[in-house]
Amino acid sequence: MERAMIRAFDAALRRMIDFQSESAAGVPERVVWIDVVRPTAPEKKALETGLGLSLPTPEEMKDIEPSSRLYREESAIFMTANVVWKSESEEPESAPISFILTPQRLVTMRYSDPRSFIAFAAYAEKHATACMTGSQALIGIVESIIDRTAEMLERSGADVDALSRTIFRMKTATNRRGPSSVVLHELLARLALNQNLITKVRDSLVSLGRMMSYCSAVFDSKSDREWREHVRSVSRDIQSLTDHASYITQTTSFLQDAALGYINLEQNEIIKIFSVAAVMFLPPTLVASIYGMNFEVMPELKWVLGYPLAIVLMILSALVPYLYFKRRGWL
Repeated sequence: MERAMIRAFDAALRRMIDFQSESAAGVPERVVWIDVVRPTAPEKKALETGLGLSLPTPEEMKDIEPSSRLYREESAIFMTANVVWKSESEEPESAPISFILTPQRLVTMRYSDPRSFIAFAAYAEKHATACMTGSQALIGIVESIIDRTAEMLERSGADVDALSRTIFRMKTATNRRGPSSVVLHELLARLALNQNLITKVRDSLVSLGRMMSYCSAVFDSKSDREWREHVRSVSRDIQSLTDHASYITQTTSFLQDAALGYINLEQNEIIKIFSVAAVMFLPPTLVASIYGMNFEVMPELKWVLGYPLAIVLMILSALVPYLYFKRRGWL
C-alpha cells in the first residue's frame, strides 16, 4: 500500500517542505500550497480542524455531478477535476483531484501521483514568482497538467500516424494485398490502447475546462481582471487540446475500421479460394462418380484406354474452370 504524504510549498523558502497535519492550526501565511496525498482518517480530520475546511471524501471526489465537483463554501472554492496518470503503461488511469482555493492558500487533495504535480513543484522552486499565492499555484498546476496532457496527445498522435502508415503502406513481395491478419490484430491492439488513453485524456480535459470556466465565473470583479484573463488563456489551451484529442479519436476510429476492413478482405480471399477449389473439383468428382456406378452395361468398362481417358477427362474438367477463373481475374 502506498504511503500517505502531506507536503507544503513555502513561498519564503521557495521549496516544498514536509507538513504535519497537526500543524494545520498554525499554518504560516508563507505556506501558499498544501499538497495532501492519500491522507489517513486522522490526518484528514486534523487538517479539517486546523484549516477550518470540510475536505471531500474519495467518494465525493468521484461524483460526476457538477454541483458535487464545483461549489463554494464561504470564502473557499472547491473544485474537482480528473487527471490522467500512468499514461506510459498499458493501463492508464484517470483519477479525481480536488483543488480547494482559499484567500490564503491552495489545498490539493489526491489519491494518485501524476507527474504534473512533481514537475510544477520543481518549477516553482526555480522560479520565484511561479508560486507566490494560492491562485498562482492553482494556475501553475493546471498549466503543468496541460503540458503533460499535450505530451500524451503528441505521443499518441505520433503512434497513430505510424500505425496509419503501416496499415496503408505495408506491402511485401509475397503479399501485395496488404498486412497479414496477425499483424493487423497487433495493430488493432495498439489502436485500442491509444483509443483508451485518448478517451481518458479527453474526459480529463473536459473536466479541467469546466473547472476553469467555474473559476472565470467566480472571479468576475474588476480587481481580478488579470487573473480572469489568465484563466481564459488556460481555458483556450484546454479547448485546443480537446479539439486535438477529438481529431485523434476520429482518426483512431477510422484506422480501426480500415484494419477490420483489411481483415474482412483477407477472410473473403480465403473463402474465395475455397469456393474456387470446390468448383474446380466438382467436374472431376462428377466423372469419377459416373464411372463408380455398378451397372453391368457400361461400354467404357471394356475399353483398354478407358482408365487413362477418364483420368485425362477429370484433369481437363478441373483445368478448364481454373483457366476461366484465372482469365477473369478471380484468382
